[in-house]
Amino acid sequence: MSEDIILETRQLGKVFNGFAAVSDVNLTVRRGTIHALIGPNGAGKTTVFNLLTKFLPPSSGSVIYDGQDITALKPADVALKGLIRSFQISAVFPDMSALDNVRVALLRQSGLAHRFWRPAHLLNRWNEQAFALLEDVGLSDFAHVLAGELSYGRKRALEIATTLALDPVLMLLDEPTQGMGVEDVDRVTALIRRVAEGRTVLMVEHNLKVVATLADHITVLARGQVLSEGNYATVSADPKVREAYLGIRADEEVAHA
Repeated sequence: MSEDIILETRQLGKVFNGFAAVSDVNLTVRRGTIHALIGPNGAGKTTVFNLLTKFLPPSSGSVIYDGQDITALKPADVALKGLIRSFQISAVFPDMSALDNVRVALLRQSGLAHRFWRPAHLLNRWNEQAFALLEDVGLSDFAHVLAGELSYGRKRALEIATTLALDPVLMLLDEPTQGMGVEDVDRVTALIRRVAEGRTVLMVEHNLKVVATLADHITVLARGQVLSEGNYATVSADPKVREAYLGIRADEEVAHA
């Protein structure tokens, strides 16, 4: 495995009750890049994410991360190695402030577990770092606002802050702009671009404008298999990709021209 490759899958597959949700997926993610995983609904994108982060065991194949076979590891062990993911649904503690959400993530990264009988002021040792992370994601003015009261876009920004608090080597972002209005999409797109500096990002994203803006490399899935790969210009011009997304074959496009 080349040193510039941080993540690789080899013939990765997952079968549910005889149905192959993912089949023979060979994925290569290079260090320091933003790599997008796209495809129509039901293509197997989130299943691949779950396989990479060990929330699902594969039926076949292997996952190599930073030169190590992690196929048999548990999710917590993978996270400790720096492979950190977000989820499609924003996963913040709604009854805690934005600051406390980040402080709890920093507490976890420190190797300590949260204990209700510990004085709350002990979390203050992470205040400076927590405020810096909130500043990074544009939430410094919302530090003391309950997470449940934040707009959807700001909740996603807070989730990215808590992900950054875990000191990721490889960030896996699952639909980071899902359900957002144009203003929030633009804000989160710029945020991802900023936090990706010096890191590697693998993202599942439906918004092709976001993909075109951010992605260095794109892997297109369809029916659980890799359909096409390359930069945005390459995959967007691929007739197989247009057919998968639009249901229009190249010969039909010619006939209707």
